[in-house]
This record gives sequence, C-alpha cells and structure tokens, in this order.
Amino acid sequence: MSYEPPAPPSSFPTEIVNVLNESTPNRLRDVSTYAEALAEHKEREARLEEEADQDEVDERPDDLPDDVPAKATITIKEINDNRYYYWQWREGDKVTSKYKGPVNPDE
Repeated sequence: MSYEPPAPPSSFPTEIVNVLNESTPNRLRDVSTYAEALAEHKEREARLEEEADQDEVDERPDDLPDDVPAKATITIKEINDNRYYYWQWREGDKVTSKYKGPVNPDE
C-alpha cells in the first residue's frame, strides 16, 4: 500500500474531492456504501425504463403507420360536423397529430 493519497478521478468536481478529502474514514466508508447502492438503483431504473420502452415497441398496433410512434393514441376530432380518427402523440411541448380515417357512425 502506498503512503501517497490516491488521485481522484479527473471527472470528479472539485467540490466533491474537497468534501471527501475532509471526511473521516468512517464517513468515507458510508459514502462508498451509499454510492454503490445508488449506482445499483440507477442502473436498475435505467434497465426497467429500457425494458418498458422495448415493451411499447413490441405492443405496436398493426395499423400504426411507420412514421407514428408506438406511444401514440387515437383521438376523435370533429370538423364541420364530421368525426375523424387521428393518431396523436407528444413531441416535447408540442402535440402532433396524423390523420387515420373517418369515424364509422355504426361503431
């Protein structure tokens, strides 16, 4: 074991390095335990989100056009006393719609 202190990763912000350098060995061990648990939690969350995104792609409706995302829903708009189906989804702050077809009055 070296008598020199370890070099921090270059990606660490100076504030974090300073706080760690001023910490006791017990506090550093607590930080290490917490950091490991937090890393595992974030990796698990990312994996679950990725799996959920994959599930959405797997559940893509057959009649969904290629240029419409799987998260789109069908809405009905009334224009000049006629009703029409539209695919609708959000892109950031904007709601995007794409025409699907007329609403069958027998439905």
